[in-house]
Amino acid sequence: MSKPTQTQAWPKLQKHFQQIKEQHMQDMFAKDSKRFSNYSLQAGQVFLDYSKNRINQETMKLLFSLARDMDLEPRIQAMFNGEKINFTEHRSVLHIALRNRSNRAIMVDGQDVMPEVNRVLDKMSSFSSRVRQGRWQGWTKKPIKDVVNIGIGGSDLGPKMVTKALSAYAKPGLNIHFVSNVDPAHLENTLATLDQQTTLFIIASKTFTTQETMFNATRAREWFLKGAMDEMHIPAHFVAVSTNTSRVREFGIDPENMFSFWDWVGGRFSLWSAIGLPIALSIGMDSFIELLSGAHEMDEHFRNSPLEQNMPAVMGMLGIWYSDFFKAQTHALLPYSQYLEEFPAYMQQAEMESNGKSVTLDGQQTDYETAPVIWGEPGTNGQHAFFQLLHQGTRLVPCDFIIFARQPNHHPKQHRLLLANYLAQTEAMMTGRTKAQVLKEMQAGKRPGKEISHLLPHRVFPGNRPSNSIMLPELTPKSLGALIALYEHKIFVQGAVWNINSFDQWGVELGKELARVIEPELEDDLEVSSHDPSTNGLINVWKAMSRNKV
Repeated sequence: MSKPTQTQAWPKLQKHFQQIKEQHMQDMFAKDSKRFSNYSLQAGQVFLDYSKNRINQETMKLLFSLARDMDLEPRIQAMFNGEKINFTEHRSVLHIALRNRSNRAIMVDGQDVMPEVNRVLDKMSSFSSRVRQGRWQGWTKKPIKDVVNIGIGGSDLGPKMVTKALSAYAKPGLNIHFVSNVDPAHLENTLATLDQQTTLFIIASKTFTTQETMFNATRAREWFLKGAMDEMHIPAHFVAVSTNTSRVREFGIDPENMFSFWDWVGGRFSLWSAIGLPIALSIGMDSFIELLSGAHEMDEHFRNSPLEQNMPAVMGMLGIWYSDFFKAQTHALLPYSQYLEEFPAYMQQAEMESNGKSVTLDGQQTDYETAPVIWGEPGTNGQHAFFQLLHQGTRLVPCDFIIFARQPNHHPKQHRLLLANYLAQTEAMMTGRTKAQVLKEMQAGKRPGKEISHLLPHRVFPGNRPSNSIMLPELTPKSLGALIALYEHKIFVQGAVWNINSFDQWGVELGKELARVIEPELEDDLEVSSHDPSTNGLINVWKAMSRNKV
C-alpha cells in the first residue's frame, strides 16, 4: 500500500472524525465508568494513561485497522530481523541490537552483529573504568577531571540528555561537558575554566569529516597544545568515536583509542552505541548497561505485544489521529522533572528529523500531514510561560505529561506539589471551565454584576484539550532507557503508517553543501553576486559590517 489515504480504514476514519470531533471528553468519561482502565497500559516500568484523548473504542479500532492496512506488524518484524528498511541508504536499522541484552543473534548480510556489539561494549567498559578510577592519566600523570564531548546532532543531543538526566548517578569530581555549536563561544566558554593537564576530549563523528565537529576538534587540539607543547601528548587526552581510522590517526589519536559503530546505527538513535561513551564515563558502565536493559524491555514489549496493548503503537496512532484528522501542527512534551530538561530537545531531533518527510517510500508526494513540530519545557516552568496558549489559545496542541512517582533526593512535600501540578494541568486541559461555573464562582465572591459581565468571557475556557499521562516509579538508568525506547518506537510506528523512510535525512544536506560554497566567499572583500538577491545582499552587508563600514 503506497499511501494511508488509499486504505480502507482512512475514509472510515474521516467519517468517524466528523461524528466525534465536537464531543467533549467530560461526556465520554460520564458515559464510561471504566474509561481510565480501558485506556491505560503498563509496559514494564512505564505506565500510560491515554484516557484524556478525544477517542472512543471505535476510534482506536479504526486506527489499528489503518496500522494493519499499512502492514505495521510485518514492518516491526522487518526492523528486528535486520532487513534493510532504510532503503535510500541500503542500510538496516538496528539500534535495537545495541541494547539486545538477550544476546540472541541479529543478522545483517548473513553475519551476526552481536559479537561486535559486545566487543565495543567491553572496550567502553575497560576505558570508562580506567578514567573513573584515575588509572587513565594525562601527560603530567594527573587523573582526568573534565571530559569534553565534541559532536553535533545525534552525537551530542542524546548523550547530553542522558548525562544530565542521570546526574544523580554521576561520579563526583568527573565533570562532563558538551560542545556542538560551531559558534566559537561554545567551545571557548567551555574551555575557559579547564586545565589541559586534566582534560580529556571525545571527538564523536562517524566519518571524522563533520564540518562543525572537526572545526571544534581542531580548535580544542590547538588549545591543548598551548599547554602540552608537544603533539606526542595528544593520545593521552583525545579519543574518537568514529569509523574512519585514517582520519583519526591523522588527527593524532591512537586508533587503539577509537571506538567504532556501524552504518546501521542512525545518528539520532546512537546514544546506545559508543556515542554513549560520555554517559558511561559519567554514570559507570554498570549503570549504562541498566540503561540498555530498560530499552531492551521496551523493545521486547514493542516486538511481541498485539497492537491494542502495544504502548508505542497506541501513542503513534494517537499522534496520527491528531496530525491528520484534527490537523494539529505541534505536539508538546512536558516532563515534570528538571532532570529531563533536555528531553524535549532530544526528541525534537528524533521525531522531526525522522518523520519530517513529504515523499512516500515509492517516491510519491504525500497528500496527508506527517510529523508535527515537537517542543516543550519542564513543568512547572512551562505553566508560567506557554500553558496559557495550551488552555485558551486557538491551536489544538496534544501534550505528553511525564513524571516519576518518587524521587529519593526530593523533599517529600515539594515532590507532592510537583505531582499536584502535573495532575491538575491534565485535568484542567480536559475539563476546562464553563460559563456557568465561572458565573457561580464570581457570584459566590459577591462581585458586582457589571464586573461579572465584563470578566466572564475571559475566564471561560473550553477544555477538551488532549493529553497523555506517562508515569514511571523513579528516574533510574533502567526507567530512562525504557522511556527513550518508547518514543523511538512511537516514531517508527508513525513513519511506517505514513509510509515514509524514518531513517534517512536528505533534507539537511543542501544547507551543508551551500555552506561549503559560501564559506570561502567570506574570506575577501569582493562583492558577491552568485546567489539569489537576498543571500547576495546579506553576504555583502556582512562584509561591510565586519569591516566597520556600516
